Amino acid sequence: MELGISTFGEVVPEGVAGRALQSHKRMQELLAEARLADEVGLDVFAVGEHHRPDFIVSAPEVVLGAIAAVTQKIHLSSSVVVLSSADPVRVFQNFSTVDLLSGGRAEILVGRGSFIESFPLFGFDLDHYDELFIEKLDMLMRINQQEVITWKGEYRPAIRQQGVYPRPYQASLPIWIGVGGTPASAVRAGSLGLPMALAILGGKPTQYAPFVKMYREASKEAGHGVLPLAINSQMHIAEDSRTAANDFYPSYEYLMNRVGRDRGWSPMTREQFEYLRSPEGPLLVGSPEEVAQKIIYEHRLFGQTRFMGQIIKGDLAHEKILRSIELLGTSVRSIVEKELGK
Repeated sequence: MELGISTFGEVVPEGVAGRALQSHKRMQELLAEARLADEVGLDVFAVGEHHRPDFIVSAPEVVLGAIAAVTQKIHLSSSVVVLSSADPVRVFQNFSTVDLLSGGRAEILVGRGSFIESFPLFGFDLDHYDELFIEKLDMLMRINQQEVITWKGEYRPAIRQQGVYPRPYQASLPIWIGVGGTPASAVRAGSLGLPMALAILGGKPTQYAPFVKMYREASKEAGHGVLPLAINSQMHIAEDSRTAANDFYPSYEYLMNRVGRDRGWSPMTREQFEYLRSPEGPLLVGSPEEVAQKIIYEHRLFGQTRFMGQIIKGDLAHEKILRSIELLGTSVRSIVEKELGK
């Protein structure tokens, strides 16, 4: 099984028009995290896309280009590109550039996004939320397979016999679909023959088994066979369980309550947090043994080919994040490989 790291690049909003010094510092930390992930043998490093003051990654391709220059082997992915409000031509060009810079290590994980700021920012109508994604995904897939294309849609201007350059180092770019538990999204990924990344951020992992079943059934019916599957969950690892929980909880509580105020959620409590990181909960927060056993438990449920641990920075000291990455690539990997090797 592949193991990797994903991050949105959280930062405390600075409220400045320039001289964003904390954002600069956080960006350097991202490079250090990716470099370490590469050094300890992790398989994937992924950065998300947001257009908010509390995240620094709005252009994942630019960040991945910088990471390509300081890493050697690790695959470089988005998590996710909000394709509904992006231009498929530019997405392909940007990731092809990352692929050329990295010697064939780029991937594209596309999705509709969990926040909506990009729609008014780029002049798109939220009433077309689903239609925009479906249409632009079709265009992106066509560009990925053909150097010169003719394409016409409803929401994006048509092109006729236009070449899209540069072409990637790989024969084609791996395109994944990110989903959060919507049945139609799982069926779409399977029907199109695209790998699926399933985000498990709340609820028991067992609740997501039907989505994986739909994905695999749709793939089989469309003649694609068994496709790759990634599970993405929030993660923090320390030498012992209590240290991991105490380190991670303040940042997690702040994040969940900040987002929860916008979405009408009840305030997060320590009791809820402890339940969420229990053996059957969605959080992978604990010792290397605990995190490894949860990955193995989810493998029994889903048979995933990839696990992505999502970092939440918050008030966590950077050295603790680096240690968590190191433990995933060493202790956790060793336990997982030994168990699954059986």
